[in-house]
Amino acid sequence: MTATAAANRRIFTHLLANTAVANVTTSYLWFALTFWVYLETRSVLATGIIGGAYMLFVALSSILFGSFVDHHRKLHVMRFSGFVTFTAIVVGALLYASMPNAQLLDLSLPWFWLFTAILLAGAVIEHMRNIALSTVVTILIEDDKRANANGLVGTVQGLALIVTSVFSGLSVGFLGMGWTILIALVLTAVALLHLFTLSFPEEQLPERGANLRASVDLRGSIGVITAAAGLLALIVFSTFNNLIGGAYMALMDPYALELMSVQAWGAGFAFASTGFLVGGALIAKFGLGSNPIRTMLLICVIAGGLGAVFVIREHVWLYLLGIWLWMALFPAAEAAEQTIIQRVVPLERQGRVFGFAMAVESAASPVTAFIVAPLAEFWIIPWSRSDDGRVALDPWLGQGEARGIALVLIVAGLIMAAAALLAFLTPAYRNLVETYRASTPTDITGTESGDAVAMSGEGV
Repeated sequence: MTATAAANRRIFTHLLANTAVANVTTSYLWFALTFWVYLETRSVLATGIIGGAYMLFVALSSILFGSFVDHHRKLHVMRFSGFVTFTAIVVGALLYASMPNAQLLDLSLPWFWLFTAILLAGAVIEHMRNIALSTVVTILIEDDKRANANGLVGTVQGLALIVTSVFSGLSVGFLGMGWTILIALVLTAVALLHLFTLSFPEEQLPERGANLRASVDLRGSIGVITAAAGLLALIVFSTFNNLIGGAYMALMDPYALELMSVQAWGAGFAFASTGFLVGGALIAKFGLGSNPIRTMLLICVIAGGLGAVFVIREHVWLYLLGIWLWMALFPAAEAAEQTIIQRVVPLERQGRVFGFAMAVESAASPVTAFIVAPLAEFWIIPWSRSDDGRVALDPWLGQGEARGIALVLIVAGLIMAAAALLAFLTPAYRNLVETYRASTPTDITGTESGDAVAMSGEGV
């Protein structure tokens, strides 16, 4: 390893750790908000709307975020994202402190939706930082080590989930929402200040936004995607998986909170999230193999099968074990998509392609969440608790108050597994495998720093 490559990896480690703190903070606050709202209102509809709105705003903003990343220096993007998040939490804290909980939690009044929207804005802007980090992997890490680096990203995300779930549940259960907001505010400030102590070679360039169109540039991004045979199909498949995943987003927390207390669910989800840590660590160690596309599809088949099993009975241990296995598989699927894009898409376009992929994939989840949450609350759950519903479901799913939620999750898992199996038979799968193998790796990390800067600063 050259001295430049070693220095780049150290910088990447700092940025990865900083992003971990930032992601932990926004996830901690967002999880806490979801727990708090459900416990205070017992409304699946409210939590479904919150989760769906989050993914919807991620979808609407991601293409713009990707363009912003491509046209500005990556560290400046991260600082800007951190500042906006900090400001949003400050405003949310002021609103929370100025209003009684009963009034703030009244869904018929605008204050609940305003409070949620403010915290939502702070959480959504964090995705700009994540897009920037994906392009930083290309800048700082050699091609043959990028899958491993993406695995490290998954490992850090696993750690974030562990910390988030534990402290979100404990915060809401023992401290309340006010202290939770204050803790998030302090952590956001710490992460933001740390960013100002970091730099890497690209930062020596003049700001690129002055010379390039800092627009959404949707046409250009689609052109790059369609030029790589099979890449559009990969994004479509991931979008379909997220469409199915919307059911899990809307219903997993309500299901868990029917089985256990919020404190227990926080601790239980922390255990389950260690699966994410293990899965990410395995990818960091062993990579994804020579065919990451195949690896991703196999993971989706297994994950869908698991999703159809771990709610088949209302046992806490079964639910938590199933989520642990599901989490262990997720980093491989995420790392595979990132590794493919980093190989087949030019660096100067990667922000927009990552943004486009995040936009269309994220747009799918809220569609399902907005449909599934009302159906579950007003039809499926009441039916499952009726005499007819209990008789119909008992032979298959046993007895319990959450059988209606379980039915939705099982159907969603089976659809996911079937779709992944069918994807193996498509020409798009074969085309993408050939494109990946034929692509010339983007490798700017082995040059001297000045050359690396010059290459990373080429115009679009």
